[in-house]
This record gives sequence, structure tokens and C-alpha cells, in this order.
Amino acid sequence: MKHSNKLVAQQLVSVLAGYVIDKVIISPGSRNAPLIIELNAYDTIKKYSIVDERSAAFFALGMARQTRKPVALVCSSGSALLNYYPAIAEAYYSTIPLIVISADRPKHLIDIGDGQTIRQKNVFQNHIQFSANLSEENTTENDTLLKKVFKELGKHKTPIHINVPFSEPLYETTKTVSVDKNSWIETHVPDSLLTEIPLNVDELQNYATIWNKAAKKMIILGVHAPDEMLQTQLNHIAKDSSVIVLTETTSNVHNDDFINCIDKLVFPFSNDDFKEYQPDILLTFGGMVVSKKIKELLRINPPKHHWHVATNDAMDTYHCLTHHFSVSITLFFSQFFFLSKTKESAYKNLWLAAKKQRELKHEAYLANISFSDLKVFQLLRDFLPKQLNIQFSNSSIIRYSQLFSWLKSQQVSCNRGTSGIDGSTSTAVGLAVASKKQTLLISGDLSFFYDSNALWNNYIPKNFRIVLINNGGGGIFRFIPGPTTTNTL
Repeated sequence: MKHSNKLVAQQLVSVLAGYVIDKVIISPGSRNAPLIIELNAYDTIKKYSIVDERSAAFFALGMARQTRKPVALVCSSGSALLNYYPAIAEAYYSTIPLIVISADRPKHLIDIGDGQTIRQKNVFQNHIQFSANLSEENTTENDTLLKKVFKELGKHKTPIHINVPFSEPLYETTKTVSVDKNSWIETHVPDSLLTEIPLNVDELQNYATIWNKAAKKMIILGVHAPDEMLQTQLNHIAKDSSVIVLTETTSNVHNDDFINCIDKLVFPFSNDDFKEYQPDILLTFGGMVVSKKIKELLRINPPKHHWHVATNDAMDTYHCLTHHFSVSITLFFSQFFFLSKTKESAYKNLWLAAKKQRELKHEAYLANISFSDLKVFQLLRDFLPKQLNIQFSNSSIIRYSQLFSWLKSQQVSCNRGTSGIDGSTSTAVGLAVASKKQTLLISGDLSFFYDSNALWNNYIPKNFRIVLINNGGGGIFRFIPGPTTTNTL
């Protein structure tokens, strides 16, 4: 078995194996040759070679989203690393764990005019949880840094960056392993409620008292992976007549008593109309919310209390955040249910009556419209297989999807962290590779062609399909105010 003769390459790959990282996406290069050589010495790590770094990073993001495990990326030095940035930003705001590993020139070659050289140290500092800039020789210092960086990865589930300098020659090998391969084996913390620190019960009781008195409570769930425990918890809380649960296509929870198509219901509301529906308490969790209208209505008509539940930072989406519970939502509900009580109220029925009325009007409208983007989504809803992973591209596509109900057996995802169109296809391919289920990308034409390099690899599985909607390039610009009246297209 051939290993790289670079100690830092041996050390880093040993750490990856010890952390049970089993998928690495490599973009070929020379400066990262020691890492590629060392990775090839590990049969437990599956390697994928994708030339375009931007596509490779979104491919990894799709895999990590599907498996819910960290996926590593390895690239050469210079601008190669910067091509990872769109996917890193998406992963950061979507709390998806990526391990970004960049090969670098030695320090004495930086900023002297040497080729393929940029300032790589901390280059992602605004959209990364933790960075480690390793030493080529000091393995003790590296060990300390790597323990820190992987601790942050386990805690926050967001990207980390490991920058590794290599001096030439780069391709020399050895049969001798000079690092302790056993020191990192299975040292990661399991992803379990048992590892979380529960909330203080006395403090939580104060919020439960406020909750129990309120007659109008709203829960909004943004992007979330399918979760049976969460589904069961929300089914339980939905029995309370004072609680209405608002979800989106990408929330991946289902209940007839949820408002699952937010825009379909609230888009016609004026601010005055919404006052009747305004909650006293807003409880939010999950990722980004697509609906601009619900954000607008709640910002203008804020609740008295807005509580957000998340292990990562809380974003004040509705401009009225009053408290952040820094735990997972499943642990929050597990504790909160012991303290909360149901309250008789007409609030949920008010919302459900409006939902029923909107559904009738929606179906009546669909029955009479000509072929259009909206009609395409009706056809897709009615004819797609029941067992399916669906990746929606951004802009108009994800917004049309919010107007329809999708099946519980159809897992839905979309890159809503930064809402960019730049990596939807690559993400879908990565998701398909990591899943045994049939995977479908539904994309607008502009988004698809923007990411055409997604199909430039050898890993497109037979379970992958694409529905490409030719909507004239940037369909969203036809219904947002401005572009058609200012001749700016």
C-alpha cells in the first residue's frame, strides 16, 4: 500500500477515516497530490473525481444533505478553492456539514508572484464555522487544531475549512505510516438527543406559562429534512385548537390541519385582513422560509412574542425575535410538552376555514387555465411517482411548488440557504448518488444551463431524472414588480 511521504497528508486523512468520513469529492490538481495519494490508501473512503470545483462542492452538498453526514472536498491551490464558495455559503445558511480541504503553497511562496497562489488562509471566514491552517511539519500543533475544528463540525453541522501547505516534490510515496492511525477512530460525538444539554426547566416553565395563556399561537417551520419524531410531535401539538402550524414544501412534514401552502392562503391578504389572523406567539424553527408574503405580514403585524428554536444562531427573520432556545426542536418539544397545556380557541379553525376556501378557488382556477408554468406543476403533482426525492431549483420553480401539496413519501429539497440558482443540478446529482430512491430535479431553463457542468462527471445514476421547464429564462422576472415596466431585462 502506497502512502504519501508528507506527514501532514497522512495525519489529515487518518483523521478523516477516524471521524468515519466515507465520502470525499476530489477535484484533480498537482498541489493536492499528496492528499489524493493518501486517500487512495484507504478503502473505507469512497472517492469521487469531479473537475469543476463549483459543481463538485454542490455535488458534495447534495450528498451531505441526503446522508446527514459530513462530506469532504479536496482541491488544489489558487482560484480552485474560491470556486467552492457558492456551495459553502449555501451549506453555512442551510446547516449542512462540509469539510473543505485545500492544498496550499508553503508560506514563503505567498504574495511573491508565484503561480497558482492566493491568500488561502481564512478565505471563507464570513461563511465558515471554523478554520484550521495546518503546518507541514508540526503534527502536534496540527492535532490540536484538528480536534478543535472537528468539535465545531459536530456541534454546529456547518462547513469547516482545513488549509494544508505542501512543498515540492509532491508525488513521492512511502510504505511507512508515520502517524498513529488509531488515535482518531470513532472519536466523533454521535448525533443524538442524549448528547444535548437540556433547557433549564424553571426557565422553560416561564415560557410555558405564557404559552398556556395565549389563545392565538402560530408555528412556522422552514426547510427541514424528514423526521418521524418531529412529525409525531407536530401531530400532537396540532390537536390544540389555539395553535396553527404553517409549513412549506421543503418542510417535509404533513398533516391535514397544517397550512401547507402558505402563499396560496395569505398572498391575497392586506395588512388589515391579516389582523384577525395575527398570532400572540410565534414559534419558529427549521431553515429559510420561501414565502415573502408571510414575512411581510408578520413584520408589519408582529406577535407579542417570537421564539426561535435552533442549535445554531437565531436569525431575526420577522424583526420581532424575543427569545432563542439553543437546542434542537425535538428536544425542545420533548421538554415543553410536559409543561404546556391545550387551550380552547377558535384560532386554528379560523385558519382552516380560510384554507378550505382557498383550495376550492385554486382547483377551480386550475381546471380552466391554458398550458402554463402553473399548469405544469398541476400535472407533475398528479402524475409523479409516490416514492421520490424531488430537488426544486430556485426562483420561480420553488415558488410554484409552494402552491401545491406533495406526498409524505416524496422527500423535497431546495437550496434555500442563499436561494441561488447556481448549483441546483449538481446538488440533485449528489443527492441521487447518495440515495436509493428515484431522484427528480425540477428546474427552470436558466438555472439548468447555468449549472450544466453538473452533468460533466461519471457518476450520474440511473435513478436520476430531470424535468426542464422552458419558461423563457428567468420566469420569476415576469411576476415580480419592476422588470417588465422598466425595460431592464
